[in-house]
Amino acid sequence: MVNKTQIGKTDLYVNPIGLGTNAVGGHNLFPNLDEQAGGKLVQSGLDNGINFLDTAFIYGPKRSEEIIGEVLKDRGNRSEIVIATKASHKFVGQEIVQDNSPAFLKQSVEESLKRLQTDYIDLFYIHFPDQDTPKDEAVGALKQLKDEGKIRAIGVSNFSIDQLKEANKDGYVDVYQGEYNLLNRGAENEFFPYSVDQQISFIPYFPLASGLLTGKYNKNTNLAEKRGKFFERELFEETLGKVGKLRGIAEAKGAEVSHVVLAWYLTCEAIDVIIPGAKRADQVLHNLKTLEVQLTIEEIQQIDEIFK
Repeated sequence: MVNKTQIGKTDLYVNPIGLGTNAVGGHNLFPNLDEQAGGKLVQSGLDNGINFLDTAFIYGPKRSEEIIGEVLKDRGNRSEIVIATKASHKFVGQEIVQDNSPAFLKQSVEESLKRLQTDYIDLFYIHFPDQDTPKDEAVGALKQLKDEGKIRAIGVSNFSIDQLKEANKDGYVDVYQGEYNLLNRGAENEFFPYSVDQQISFIPYFPLASGLLTGKYNKNTNLAEKRGKFFERELFEETLGKVGKLRGIAEAKGAEVSHVVLAWYLTCEAIDVIIPGAKRADQVLHNLKTLEVQLTIEEIQQIDEIFK
């Protein structure tokens, strides 16, 4: 039986290993996705103790929420599952713009409820900031929906620290989601102290840095096929050396590098839960092995030093 953790100051209790579902129906993000396999990996996660699913309108768009909605309907144990979703993307003709206006957020929640085939959303995020809406007004609209029982907790994602503080002016923000991993630790300077002070749970995305922190790459990896800042040759080779140092810790525990990395995040005071993604059911089960890894204080400090 997994010990569930409380997300910040909310009444949401989850397995500390959740599931990011951008590869479930996220056809705009990943080529050649198999929707049936996506539904199966969600089922597999839920069957094996995961109870926290993270999705968004823009994954698909819409399809990730719809597939999760079908799974929820078939299972029938809605109260045992914690669903997070996000909105802010608005289609204006062929263009996508960000909209945090109260009217748009309220409409987005209603549409997500239909796609998810549920009458409440456990955690609803503003996915990206827009340029015009005062952030406390945007969050105020979500507070109304919370009071109505349509959402249970309020999140914001990709906000600057100043936007987060404005959004949280009345203390209504429960969760912040932003990029954080051992290769990009900028959040530790401003977001972590503020989150801890305000009891806002920080949920990191890209926790495994596009796979670079899993230990699956080596110096012979063809970088021509890889995109993103982590795969620039110099940084890539430097990272391989650091990841190599984690291998000893992992092997001593009968674990893999990714398990050690994810376990390290869970030792951070600001972080309650992590949401690694998966494209296959076996990857979901692999991520769950993180819960078997117990890091000593010395190991936590050692990993901190390696990735200073």
